Amino acid sequence: MTDKQKLAMQALSQDLYRVAVGRYRGQKTMATRFTDEAKNRLREINDTSFREKIQLSLNSTAERSAEDLLMYSVLARNRAK
Repeated sequence: MTDKQKLAMQALSQDLYRVAVGRYRGQKTMATRFTDEAKNRLREINDTSFREKIQLSLNSTAERSAEDLLMYSVLARNRAK
């Protein structure tokens, strides 16, 4: 993984964390803003299977999606190391 990919993955991790926290707290404005940021970061990631799973959770309105996004945040952070 290149340095550019690692940086994008770390930024994606932070965005996913913020989306998860925003959804959990019911802060729709915050969640929407960082959902858009995360979608932009996803375009920079080459791992398509990982990208598709995150995209599904970002587009989901289910309550469980906040937990899934928190999990993906940790996974993205670990992949960037």
